[in-house]
Amino acid sequence: MKKLLLVKEIYIEAFRNLGNIIVEKYFKVFAWFSFIMFLIVLYAFVYRVATGFPFD
Repeated sequence: MKKLLLVKEIYIEAFRNLGNIIVEKYFKVFAWFSFIMFLIVLYAFVYRVATGFPFD
């Protein structure tokens, strides 16, 4: 029984910070994705302004 509790404690300790790592990586990817999408929108706007698109 003592061995089982020790194994349980090892697994709990191993996976305790796993959620924080996943959330951190998710937000890092989301930040890069948002930055790239902003650059695409900025490029499209500048292209439309440079080609004389009428904004009505």
